[in-house]
Order: sequence, then C-alpha cells, then structure tokens
Amino acid sequence: MEFRKVVAIIRGSALEQVEDGLKQLGVKGITVSQVKGYGEYANFYKADRLVSNARIEIFTVSEKVDAIVNAIMEAAHAGVTGDGLVAVLPVEKLYRIRTKAEYGYHEL
Repeated sequence: MEFRKVVAIIRGSALEQVEDGLKQLGVKGITVSQVKGYGEYANFYKADRLVSNARIEIFTVSEKVDAIVNAIMEAAHAGVTGDGLVAVLPVEKLYRIRTKAEYGYHEL
C-alpha cells in the first residue's frame, strides 16, 4: 500500500468550493492553513507583495490521488494568474499518535 500527501495552495475565496468537492468525494480529513506568499503573480509596486492564500494538506492512498487532485483543480480553477498549485508527494509511513499504530489502507 502506498500513501501520498496532496498539498494545494489556492485562493482563499475558493476554499469553500474545494472543501465541498472533497466532502463529496468522501475525503475523511484535511488540514487547512492560512498562508501568505507570491509566485507567478506578484505586485512589485505594493510594499507588501505577499498575497493571502489557503494551503490544504491531505494524506491519502495513491489510488485516490487523481480524483482528489481533479476535485481541487475543478473547484479552484478560475483560469487566471494566481489560481494556485497542487503537489503530490510520496509518504514513507503514516502513524496515528493516539494508538501509536501505523495507518492501514481502510483508514484513509
């Protein structure tokens, strides 16, 4: 069994739509953080050129990655600079702190 971590940085205004899409997929858990940064789009004429965004992190099994990525991109896509990005990373192992046990396939 292979685990993956899906990380998305999206516009804060798209967060609710992304959350709804992930709920419809049956994603059991996500972590959301408010972050600031700039990438392709940066207003260099502004003293603070950092833009507020949302960062979503999801641990899942590799078989569910494509559906999760597609749901995020569909909900967050506006077709303009600054829509965000999605990254998929490998995860060696995943443990539940409460039980000190390694996660099993059925838990994600």
